[in-house]
Amino acid sequence: MGRRLPRQGEMGDARGVAVRVAAVALGAGACYCLWRLAAGGRRAAAWAARGPPSDNSPPVSTHAMDADALQKLIHLLQATDDPLIQEQALVTLSNSAAFSVNQDTIRNLDGLSVIGGMLSDCVPKVKEKALNALNNLSMNIKNQEEIQVYITQVCRNVESAPLNSDLQLAGLRLLTNMSVTSDYHHKMINSIPCFLHLLSEGTERTQIQVLKVLVNSSANPAMTRHLLRAQVPSLLSLFDNCMNRDILLRALAFAANLKKNMNNEDGTMIQDQYGEDSIFFTLCRDSTPFAQKLASLLHHSDTEVKEQVVRILTQ
Repeated sequence: MGRRLPRQGEMGDARGVAVRVAAVALGAGACYCLWRLAAGGRRAAAWAARGPPSDNSPPVSTHAMDADALQKLIHLLQATDDPLIQEQALVTLSNSAAFSVNQDTIRNLDGLSVIGGMLSDCVPKVKEKALNALNNLSMNIKNQEEIQVYITQVCRNVESAPLNSDLQLAGLRLLTNMSVTSDYHHKMINSIPCFLHLLSEGTERTQIQVLKVLVNSSANPAMTRHLLRAQVPSLLSLFDNCMNRDILLRALAFAANLKKNMNNEDGTMIQDQYGEDSIFFTLCRDSTPFAQKLASLLHHSDTEVKEQVVRILTQ
């Protein structure tokens, strides 16, 4: 009789066995985490990206992993080309990076460069999990100093990812963390048109994440001219009374930051250097539809919205 081909379910079982066998070879700590992730990869991924699952199931206890187990996971990433094993190892590292002691350990084991190298992987899910891991690891100043070398690659991933995809959102979350200080804003200048495109075309979830990056960037006076030159014809639509509150508040904070930095410049800005569709012409002229939008928002039911409007009007 000829060799029987495995059925689809059996192929999945074989892949799960491969994960567990690889984990056994790596030691008890990594074995436990990878076994749990192989059995419940979706649940662990949700924990890494969105917090604890809604059914109150406990997360994988990655905080107990010692340096030896983490090192074996990092070596596994280097040794395998299997996307599923790579994903599960990255999820485990991402979960472990939620604890500050592990953030330092992973850095000291050269894990940042190994994880960063996965950003050029051709498998979208692997890139997404690598971005999630770096996002958790970036909650550490020393780690940011190493992760900053990947900002250009992250921006490329955001631009090339499908609109509103998990991969795109993972990249934006990492850029949000990396833009909290002004140290690395200059690395994102070339991606400003992309951010504004996502602001116009993305879902509310994407818009909120983009606005987090833009608010952080607009707080830096060195970014003011770059942002004011950018074109986004649909920007005014964000300042409506019916707009999602989270979007509206962040859009107002973005405008307030730009107005403040523009007014603090030593000399007046030359209007000729800005196009008619630029953010400058949208936000910074007195007799504009934007001024009318602000007047309407003064009657908004939300106190924070009104406070942001007053902040803009009194700049």
